[in-house]
Amino acid sequence: MKRIAAFVGMATVMMVSLAGHASAKVLEQGTFHDEFSERIRNFCDVSGLKVRQDVTVDGRYALKSHGPDQLAYFQSHGRVGVVYTNVATNEYVTEVVTVMEKDLRVTNNGDGTLTILVLATGNAAVYGENGKAIARNPGQFRYEILIDHGGTPMDPSDDEFLEFLGVVKESTGRTDDFCAAVVPAIS
Repeated sequence: MKRIAAFVGMATVMMVSLAGHASAKVLEQGTFHDEFSERIRNFCDVSGLKVRQDVTVDGRYALKSHGPDQLAYFQSHGRVGVVYTNVATNEYVTEVVTVMEKDLRVTNNGDGTLTILVLATGNAAVYGENGKAIARNPGQFRYEILIDHGGTPMDPSDDEFLEFLGVVKESTGRTDDFCAAVVPAIS
């Protein structure tokens, strides 16, 4: 009889935990695209080095509610392409970044704010004009942000970013010095 009660108890716990996951729902999902250019003076702190930066961003995102409080969790996958061109010489490098960002934990602080632990993982590579990689930065890191939830912790439409709380886990993997690789390639 005790075995049956233990089994029923375990089955109930499993059903409740599965019901919590099953009640997760997609709040919003979609794709994004942006293109822009800007000029940067004293690029990489090199006096007089002017660079034009041409950026293209593409990706997709999803916002889902889950957990016992049905708080919103964000996830995105994207690709960023950047061409850095020395305005004086027209020499350039191309940076390609693929990234996935995902909310790992959303905590309702009880004071009108949410603390969000975010995982960012992916690969960044910089290529010279000949197409060969001159710098890389693969890996992942974790950071926390503070959000004002506007009085509606389950509705992210009125959220406002308050503060970057810092890096929780430093970048893993190789981390080449971007400026040390790029400046000689475009000078």
